Amino acid sequence: MLTDSERFAFDTRRHHAFASAGNAYDAAQCDEAIRTGDTLVVLAEEVVGIAMTWPFAVTNAHGKLHALACPREGEMLVDLARSLHVSPADFEHAVELARCLGFALDPQLERLLSAKPEAG
Repeated sequence: MLTDSERFAFDTRRHHAFASAGNAYDAAQCDEAIRTGDTLVVLAEEVVGIAMTWPFAVTNAHGKLHALACPREGEMLVDLARSLHVSPADFEHAVELARCLGFALDPQLERLLSAKPEAG
């Protein structure tokens, strides 16, 4: 039998699959079942994104989802996540899924993923 600690020692992730990035964008805007931080998947367009007010892609292909802006000097993934009101774990999960599907990542995000925090 599992203890309470073992039963609740995981994070749930919600994925929403769509026929097009346009459909994903519209649903992220209107469907109350889609929450900020949920993962959006559009297999036909090789797009993986993150839901929020302005849903964005973590993949190089983004279709109708927003593309990430160039990171500011010294910006880390945690900073970007905070500015978009999602968690770094939301990014990490979407990136892991995109990689498993063989989709190319957004080069802006690749730079943030490879950046190491400065020791301080």
